[in-house]
Amino acid sequence: MMQVDGQARVDDLRNTIGTGHPPQLAVIVPSFNERDNIELLYEKTAIALGETAWEMIVVDDNSPDGTADVVNEMARVYANVRCIRRFGRRGLSSACVEGMAATAAPFVAVIDADLQHDEAILPQMLDKALAGADLVVGTRFAGEGSAGEGLSAARLSGSQMATRMAAMIAGQPISDPMSGFFLVRRDRFEAVAPKLASDGFKILIDLIVTSARGGKPLTIAEVPYVFRPRHAGESKMNPLIVIQYLGLWASKLSGGVLPPSFLLFGLVGVTGVVVHMATLGVFTSGLGANFVVSQIAATLVAMTWNFFLNNNLTYADRRLRGRKLVFGLIGFYAICALGGIANISVASGIYELRHQTFVAGLAGAVMSSVFNYAVTRAFTWK
Repeated sequence: MMQVDGQARVDDLRNTIGTGHPPQLAVIVPSFNERDNIELLYEKTAIALGETAWEMIVVDDNSPDGTADVVNEMARVYANVRCIRRFGRRGLSSACVEGMAATAAPFVAVIDADLQHDEAILPQMLDKALAGADLVVGTRFAGEGSAGEGLSAARLSGSQMATRMAAMIAGQPISDPMSGFFLVRRDRFEAVAPKLASDGFKILIDLIVTSARGGKPLTIAEVPYVFRPRHAGESKMNPLIVIQYLGLWASKLSGGVLPPSFLLFGLVGVTGVVVHMATLGVFTSGLGANFVVSQIAATLVAMTWNFFLNNNLTYADRRLRGRKLVFGLIGFYAICALGGIANISVASGIYELRHQTFVAGLAGAVMSSVFNYAVTRAFTWK
């Protein structure tokens, strides 16, 4: 535990948390490797919220740096702190959903653990919610808000592009739909929680779009703030997160007909076709192998490529490791083989009816893709 002015500091914080009253606000903190930030975030939030009855729920994805241990130690001192430690699951959106579903507080806020979000505006956000807003967004791009020194020039440019893309599907005015800092009425969250995507890292735009398409758009208010530099640790931003966001965006653009994971699975399949054809060329032209041997080799290489790419991209939140990885690969081969049979059966049946090669081939490919996606999601990455 950090010692800040000794026991007197601990006593001061205990006196600010509304002990003895059910929480009016739950502050959800998704975390991965944030042990050096969590307690400072708690102290700053306690000071900001003053006499408000609140609780902090840290949803930790089994951080190897011991974040959960730090939170559990804090919980022995502060009655309004608890930890949800997740094993075998990763992902910011799903962590937020689990945290928000774990509280009885009528209002829930989501804030990053890295201290880039300004916890001092939480009282203003809560006031706007109490005044009638369903959702209050901490915005960097309206009023006196700004990205400050929290984003590099490259990341700021990328964030602004993602914001413009999000505005295309939001369906209502919002200056910062990519914000990870917001407060929502718990009943409005629970109304759409089963329909929210578990993949990716931007739950806010998902919450807005899903509510609107369910016939109950959220009343949105905003509070500006200045985005700060990360306090400690490393940023979680990487190309995988960008790809997952694009999958979510495409899914919402389609009206939710296609889940993000299916779109990513299909994207992986497209790259697999490229790998297949390249391998086929190497074996037939480069090695002089006959077509049957080359086709078998290309199929195995492409299936292996698809498996590992899906394991690290489409299903990053349930990634297989160790023995499960080996058995998963073997099962993936078997499932894809069955998918190939389904492909041939459907394509042959349609060709006999319509005698159109392209239509029959496309139908077979779609059938095998849907089959492979559904079965591998149920059995390989369950």
